[in-house]
Amino acid sequence: MSETLILRGGRVVDPANDVDVIADVVIRNGTILSLGEVEGADTGKEVTVHDAAGKLVTPAWIDMHVHFRDPGFTDKETLTTGSLAAVAGGFGTVACMPNTKPALDSVRAIEDVIDRAKRDAACAILPIATITKGRSGREAVDFEALARSGAIGFSDDGDTTADSAIMRNALEASRKLNVPVIVHCEDKVLASGAMHEGEVSRRLGIFGIPAAAEEIIIARDLMLADLTGGWLHVCHVSTARGIELIMEAKARGVRVTAEVMPHHIVMSDEWVGGERVMHNTTAPDGEDLEPAHPYTKVNPPLRPVADTVGLLSAVKQGQFDIFGTDHAPHADEDKFGGPYEAAASGMTGIELAFPCTYELVRAGHLTVNELVRLWTHAPASIFRLDRGTLTPGAPADVTVFDPEHSWVVSRDTIRSKSANTPMIGMTMRGRAELTLIDGEERYRA
Repeated sequence: MSETLILRGGRVVDPANDVDVIADVVIRNGTILSLGEVEGADTGKEVTVHDAAGKLVTPAWIDMHVHFRDPGFTDKETLTTGSLAAVAGGFGTVACMPNTKPALDSVRAIEDVIDRAKRDAACAILPIATITKGRSGREAVDFEALARSGAIGFSDDGDTTADSAIMRNALEASRKLNVPVIVHCEDKVLASGAMHEGEVSRRLGIFGIPAAAEEIIIARDLMLADLTGGWLHVCHVSTARGIELIMEAKARGVRVTAEVMPHHIVMSDEWVGGERVMHNTTAPDGEDLEPAHPYTKVNPPLRPVADTVGLLSAVKQGQFDIFGTDHAPHADEDKFGGPYEAAASGMTGIELAFPCTYELVRAGHLTVNELVRLWTHAPASIFRLDRGTLTPGAPADVTVFDPEHSWVVSRDTIRSKSANTPMIGMTMRGRAELTLIDGEERYRA
């Protein structure tokens, strides 16, 4: 691309520097040169201008929780296809979970992902290592060696590490290494159902998962974090009581961070019942789905409306540290062909993050600055990443979003290798228009 690129006249929002202005962003040689009004800079062969008037210009977004299924499950997603979906969603950096085959439990596995991502991916991919070898829950990994090799944290995501002694050791290692233990909280014995246990599950005749299955393990892991002084990061909190437990622990000084996913705020178990109502937003409802459509099956499950309200309230209070997507692609054969109970859990989400969470701005729940901070400066500062800002001299990871762009979610409009989202067929408002990584164009609508 040209030596100098000017993103002209957009609403520039950079929470890291408390910037929210109509301005030009000037990029040169892969870094941010300046913000402001540039007179006469759009002349000459070495200058390219992108008209961003009426658009939102932010640091490229950061997602600390994705599943790119590579190695081992490349029929669902690969590092390449996942990264293409990421930049189409406006993301420049993602952290990939280790429930692959083989699992990311060795230095060799971590280095393989890092090397292939540098070669084949459209965005930065940061690997998360397992807590236990093979994610079996029985034997701890070599935490120090994996951290040295480039793992940014440890997780047995997809399962809880049931052995409390191993979890204690992991948290003690996290304190020494200053990297998080990233936990999927689920009492597997209680969580033997296929959706949230409640009125909708009883109506559908589907065995449910009580909220307590998540909350019991959140409480245990918080106690272990308190005991060890380690860094606990709680994945995809889905219940109002769950975030209350985390808030109480934070107030006591426990080192805990937490994330919430858009689908747990704008969807509820009513979607499993067939009603596509975008909760906490002013967006129009979608046409009804068939009850128990496999695309609505996710883990943790979609919860009742009261939980969506409680989670949003915690976001507004600043109790959630970051948003994440839990982007979880599955091939159709993993979702269909059997009863709801047999369908794989998870939904794609990285390309729907902007339209779903920007609806919270439209509905008056969040300011634009608050929204962008949760997707950029907050994860960058918590996880010590040199991204998430438009500071002059910083790498030019920048996204131009069009908040008014209307599009229909379909297999043709989703870049992910899998399109397993219950939003298929719905009209969304807002999408990335341009994504730059180190000043290079990686996506253009």
